[in-house]
Amino acid sequence: MELETLKYVNEQWVIEENILDKKRINIVFTFGDRENIKNSKIFNELKALYPNADIVGCSSSGNILGETISEAPMIATAISFDEGHVKLSIEDFSETDNLFEVSKTLVEKLPTENLKHIFLLSDGLNMNGSALASGANIGATNVSITGGLAGDGTEFQETWVIANEEAQQQRVVAVGFYGEKLTIENGCYSGWDEFGILRKITKSQDNILYEIDGKPALELYKKYLGDYAKDLPSSALDFPMSIKKDTESDAIIRTVLGIDEEEQSLIFAGDVPEGYLARLMRTNIDGLIDGSEIAAEQISKVNEKKALGLVVSCVGRRIVLKQLTDEELESIGETLGTNVQLTGFYSYGELAPFSKEILSCSLHNQTMTLTVIYED
Repeated sequence: MELETLKYVNEQWVIEENILDKKRINIVFTFGDRENIKNSKIFNELKALYPNADIVGCSSSGNILGETISEAPMIATAISFDEGHVKLSIEDFSETDNLFEVSKTLVEKLPTENLKHIFLLSDGLNMNGSALASGANIGATNVSITGGLAGDGTEFQETWVIANEEAQQQRVVAVGFYGEKLTIENGCYSGWDEFGILRKITKSQDNILYEIDGKPALELYKKYLGDYAKDLPSSALDFPMSIKKDTESDAIIRTVLGIDEEEQSLIFAGDVPEGYLARLMRTNIDGLIDGSEIAAEQISKVNEKKALGLVVSCVGRRIVLKQLTDEELESIGETLGTNVQLTGFYSYGELAPFSKEILSCSLHNQTMTLTVIYED
């Protein structure tokens, strides 16, 4: 495997690590802020550099290149496999579509022979991430799945996806990785602290939470937040919620994206099913940084060859960590090793299994997720 990294600066693509034979590039991952990712001129210039490659990416809330958040408004990483290859599946959807079926169809369209892993990128505002994960899990059996939902800084206005053409909204793309010599590892961890008692979700619909323990959800949430409640919904990024099916199940983190004063409800980035147990969470700076290192420690080192490390982390983590964000990326780099080239983005939702022993993915929020691709 060979890798080439690029930054878009001074209105042009600047190559930092150079692969001389551009025709050998299999795939290019690109991430950037909303206005640049949907700029047709920038996309066409990137496509001209790699005419034979698949180009995929999305708008972000921060572009990760190496062990830092790049100051460049758009970054790219080009990959040339020795023997492996990729295939894409693309689906567009509307507000009336069954998103579970859209996601299931998306992954079913990928050829299954020698399929080692699926990486998903989706519109982050119009896609229900829970439906995306559920449909993908049904559509692809015995294959690990990771990925993320596109971001838009802290604006939450528009998110865009690139899949071999100019960026589109309401689009989801699946990248299938193929090859007998590919080894793909993944890890995820949050690092937030839970507090308060375990409560029960008594009324909800999809990603809208109406009642907890029979009481209005927003009223209870504001009580927990205290003085921070006046800054809702932005302050909610500091206070996500963990939910789980029962006391024996793994907990999933959900981020509050909005509130409805009239309905006294909370609007989350993913589903919050009735009957689930819930507990509030709060910031632990050291825990977040340690959590990133723990996610990296879940990944086994296969060899010393150049490897690709796809990073998808939540915008909420970046907002909370502020200038310490680079510290969590540095901890990942130190744990994985200098042979792993990190690239990725800060997202509106992360897709990953709970552990290496589990293939099916779940939607996470406020979580650091890693996908490392080696070639033997």
